[in-house]
Amino acid sequence: MTWTRAGARGAWRTGMALALAALLAACATPPKPVQPGESAWNGRLALSVDSQPPQSFSAGFDLRGSPAAGELQLVSPLGNTLALVVWDHQGAELRQGGQVTRRGSLDELTAELSGTPVPVAALFGWLNGQPGEDVPGWQADLSRQPEGRVTARRTEPLPTAELRVIFQP
Repeated sequence: MTWTRAGARGAWRTGMALALAALLAACATPPKPVQPGESAWNGRLALSVDSQPPQSFSAGFDLRGSPAAGELQLVSPLGNTLALVVWDHQGAELRQGGQVTRRGSLDELTAELSGTPVPVAALFGWLNGQPGEDVPGWQADLSRQPEGRVTARRTEPLPTAELRVIFQP
């Protein structure tokens, strides 16, 4: 078999692509095992806030626990942890890199970070296909929940916002 210069370059590129893919897969953080009695979901979420300037955020997620106490891990497309939000009856905190931001409630923390309170507690019911508690200003569209898709819109107070979630049903 004779190697041409173009053939050798193609083989080298293929080998490098495979090596890079293996390296990136090795950096991914595997999801934690679900504990007995714990609710857990994973997938992708996107939040758009019509503030000035407009904000948008998307990430993979691993949500577990309950509205009273739980954690939301946000991950990059490569599987690296971007942030971890943990909450309980004493408050909520964001762990990002070496920094920790602590607030008195989950709503207070999400409002500070995104410009609008994100109804993480209500998300547990929405992911289960239940409209749940009335969340002031938010309307959830659960028509595609059996397919693993939930959309919620905040119309008031301003700024308006939209939360889109794709998950494993």
